[in-house]
Amino acid sequence: MSIDLSKFEAGKIYIYDGTYDKDLKRLQDRLSKLQALHILHDARTLIIFEGWDAAGKGGAIKRMTSSLDPRFYKVFPISAPTSEEKDKHFLWRFWNKLPGKREISIWDRSHYGRVLVERIEGFCTEAEWRRGYDEINEFESRQGEIGTKIIKIFLHVTSETQDKVLTERLDDPTKRWKVTAEDFRNREKRDDYLDALKDMFKRTHTHWAPWTVIDGNNQKAARIAVLSHVIAELEKSVPQEFPEADPAVVALAQRTIGYSPKG
Repeated sequence: MSIDLSKFEAGKIYIYDGTYDKDLKRLQDRLSKLQALHILHDARTLIIFEGWDAAGKGGAIKRMTSSLDPRFYKVFPISAPTSEEKDKHFLWRFWNKLPGKREISIWDRSHYGRVLVERIEGFCTEAEWRRGYDEINEFESRQGEIGTKIIKIFLHVTSETQDKVLTERLDDPTKRWKVTAEDFRNREKRDDYLDALKDMFKRTHTHWAPWTVIDGNNQKAARIAVLSHVIAELEKSVPQEFPEADPAVVALAQRTIGYSPKG
């Protein structure tokens, strides 16, 4: 299925009614409760973030995880492969980043580098990146077969927004460390990346692991959209019933502290 990125450039697609701080807090509280259900029902979820440099992936992840129990989620910033990783199949380094039962794994960039940066920069052969689509789809399908929920998010911004954010980061001493030469090399090849993204969406937008594109040009609205989407997906994949308290634990609490169940 094709996805037209030009439809996600208005900055108005995810406008919401209300106050940002209030709505953000409400969504974070909901995520916290969903994580409790996620843990209690032994669910496993993989959340993949892709998007342009300076599109707001880190900021969205920060707001999404701020209310979560750190024992049951982990963020993996995906950078260039090491020499050892280059010597293996490109998916090898992602297997130990998959979630186990009760866990949420969040990838800041991902295995889609094979059909994006590795394709554009010539870090793999044409045969390798073309084969990568089927390998990625099979990899994700296998995770679904063992019950892993996959949520794939692409944050899209226009070149004008990207330039503005990169400029602001360079001017801010607390943020300029985020800017690298690679950001500008990638910026120069934006048209090539657009072609690669078109192919990526067409080949990997599957029913078991669909893509969701979010307009990142309005930063606050994008964060609300990210949290709202993750909540909606978790509500569909995680049972919404809290189990009864363990009778043995209740009996122990009654005996030791005089606990009396409510209701």
